[in-house]
Amino acid sequence: MVYEKGCVMGRRCLLAASMVAAGLVLTTAPLIALAQASPESIATQSSSEQGVTVKVTAKSIGLLGSLWEFTVVLDTHSADLSDDLVQSAILTTDDGRIFKPTGWLGAPPGGHHREGVLAFDVPAPRPGAIELRIDRPGEPAPRLFRWQL
Repeated sequence: MVYEKGCVMGRRCLLAASMVAAGLVLTTAPLIALAQASPESIATQSSSEQGVTVKVTAKSIGLLGSLWEFTVVLDTHSADLSDDLVQSAILTTDDGRIFKPTGWLGAPPGGHHREGVLAFDVPAPRPGAIELRIDRPGEPAPRLFRWQL
């Protein structure tokens, strides 16, 4: 009888310890991603052309098994920001692989200010560098944002 109670208590302790360990992994994962990325990779990059400023920050890159995310901000005083970023953006790696976004979570097309997160599947194996390319309607050249990993 004592053995059975000890076993039940042992299982509860093991379950509690497992839950604490899982919580630590979940809370430290973003910190590990930042530790794997160089300081340049998390800096905001900006491009201003034809009255439109596009700012991109690598929000979550570096971890395998999670989406890579980029915060994108578009600002203008003169044009309508009707870009469909899921259709007009691509992520390329230094070894030539190309990835389309898996989604956009943010402001819908239109207006003079848009902000959101552009997500991509993780390029595996991990590249040494990546480039986010955004083709804007009516602009002769794409906006390019590069990060060394």
